Amino acid sequence: MNTKLEKLENNVVKFEITVEAEKFNEAVQKAYKKNSKKFNVPGFRKGKAPLSIIKQYYGEGVFYEDAINFCCDDTYPVALEENNIKPVDYPEIDVVDIGDGKDFVYTAKVTVTPEVELGEYKDLEVKKVKYPVTEEDIENELKSIQQKNARIETKEEGAVENTNIAVIDFKGFVDGTPFEGGEGKDYSLEIGSGSFIDNFEEQLIGLKKGETKDVEVTFPEEYGKEELNGKKATFNVTIKEIKIKELPAIDDEFAKEVSEFDTLEELRNDTKVKFEENNAAREKAEYEDAVISAVCDNSKVDVPEVMVKNEVDQMLKELETRLSYQGLDLKSYYEFTNSSEEKVRDYMKETAEKRVKTRLVLEEIVKAEKVEATEEELLNKATELAKQYSNKDIEKMAKLLLDAQKATIENDVKNEKVIDLLVSSSKAID
Repeated sequence: MNTKLEKLENNVVKFEITVEAEKFNEAVQKAYKKNSKKFNVPGFRKGKAPLSIIKQYYGEGVFYEDAINFCCDDTYPVALEENNIKPVDYPEIDVVDIGDGKDFVYTAKVTVTPEVELGEYKDLEVKKVKYPVTEEDIENELKSIQQKNARIETKEEGAVENTNIAVIDFKGFVDGTPFEGGEGKDYSLEIGSGSFIDNFEEQLIGLKKGETKDVEVTFPEEYGKEELNGKKATFNVTIKEIKIKELPAIDDEFAKEVSEFDTLEELRNDTKVKFEENNAAREKAEYEDAVISAVCDNSKVDVPEVMVKNEVDQMLKELETRLSYQGLDLKSYYEFTNSSEEKVRDYMKETAEKRVKTRLVLEEIVKAEKVEATEEELLNKATELAKQYSNKDIEKMAKLLLDAQKATIENDVKNEKVIDLLVSSSKAID
C-alpha cells in the first residue's frame, strides 16, 4: 500500500491510495466467495462456477464493487492512522485505476478536524456577575409557599372579584366561527393571574354564578398560531361557580405547618441559606461560561459545516429526549410552536457552532498543557455518573461505564481539569 496526502481548502484532505495488484486480487477472491452462490452459469450448479467462468459470462468487473469496499475498509483507516488524520465525516471515494492484474488506485476526500490557533487563555480578566440575596427574594418565596398552602372555599354569595377563582365554561369565535382550542368546560381561572389573553379576566368581574357574557378580546400579534395572530375574538363565557382563596397568615404557626421549623425566623433563615447556595452555584456556572467564552474569542478555528450539522443533529436528539419525558414528540413541538425542523435547525445553528468551537479549543488546551487523567479520577467520574442511573450496585455500574465509555469519561475529566485551570488563572472583575 502506498499513500499520498494532499491538503485542500476548508479543512479537507485528499488521499491517493494505491493497493498492490496482489492485494486487490485477494479482495476479488473474497468478493467471489461472498457472492458466487448468486450466479447462474449454464453447465454449472448454482454457486459452483469458477471465478474465471463467471467473469467471462458476466464481465471482468462483476466482483469489483465488493472488492473495492474490502480494499477501502482495509486501507483507508491505515492511511488515517499513519498520517494522524481525524476525520469528522464519511469519505468521498473515487476510483482512479482498476483492472485485473493491475494496482487498484483510489482517492478518498474527507473533512478533518480543523487546526486550532490558541490565543491567550491564562490570566484573563473576566466580568463576574454577583447575585446577592435580597429581602424581596425571601418575601416572594414565603408568599409562594403561602399560595401553595391556601385553602379554596366556595363563595356562596356575591359576584366575581379580583383574586377570586371563577369556574367557567367558555367557547371562542373568530368572525363568528369556532376555532380549535377555543373551548373549555369547568375551567378554574384565577382573576388577575394574567393566564388568559388581553383583558379577558377583568371582563368577568361583577358577574354572578349562572350568568353568561360575551367577552371581546384581541389575540397578540405573536400569539403563535397563524390563524389567530392579531385577530379579534369573542368568547361566550358562563360562570359555573365562584371560589375564594384563603391565605394562611405568615407566622410561626405557618412555619410549623409548611416546614420542619418551629418559628418563622428559622424558616426565613433557611430560605436565605438556600437562596445563597443557589445563587453561588449560578455565579460559578456563569463565570465558568464567561471564562470559556473569553478563551474561545481569543482563539481562531475554522469550524467545518459538517461538524455544525452533526452538532445540530445531536441537539435535535436532545430536544426529542426532553420532549419524550413530557409525552410529546418533535412533530407535536413543531405544531405547537408554529415552527418546522428547518426553522429549528436554523435557530440551533449558532449555538451548535459555539459548542463545537468550545470543544475544539478545550481539546487543544488539553494537549498544550499536557493534561492527563489518573485512574482514580476516571473511577471517581464513572462513580458520579453511576449515581445518576441508580442508587444500587454503584460500584458495579461505575466499572461497567468505565469499560464501555472510558474514552468519553477520560475526555470529560480532562476538560473539567482544563476548565478548573482556566478559571483559577483568571481574574474576576465584579
